[in-house]
Amino acid sequence: MVNAVCVFRANDSNVAGTITFSQQSEDAPTHIKAEISGLKPGKHGFHIHEFGDNTNGCMSAGAHYNPHGLTHGAPDAKIRHAGDLGNVEAGTDGKATLVLQDNQVKLIGPHSVIGRTVVVHENIDDLGLGGHELSPTTGNAGGRLACGVIGISK
Repeated sequence: MVNAVCVFRANDSNVAGTITFSQQSEDAPTHIKAEISGLKPGKHGFHIHEFGDNTNGCMSAGAHYNPHGLTHGAPDAKIRHAGDLGNVEAGTDGKATLVLQDNQVKLIGPHSVIGRTVVVHENIDDLGLGGHELSPTTGNAGGRLACGVIGISK
């Protein structure tokens, strides 16, 4: 069993959150639970990005984590980035909760996400289906509101 956690707070907003990850074995799905506050009501893109570098804020995190070189998609799509987690939806209180199991997000093995960055975005992720020029790469999810690096936890 491997457990990991990501805690983030934005420097220029009230967005904060904690994401926990757990995986039993390399072939098992990873369990992901996110709790985020300070968001505008509605859906916000939610992704794992390729680098654990936040030296220039969330922009240093690079593109979506995509070890297989595929186009952007929904978390349940066959063709997607490994880091594509879809959207979190905030209620009128600005809080969002997400609970899912994912077969492409790995904590164990050569494609582990430990040391990479989780980002919550300004806008809805169109899941690669929006027809915008950014749909196949980012889901046209807009700016990066908050981010944090995934680290090993007990």
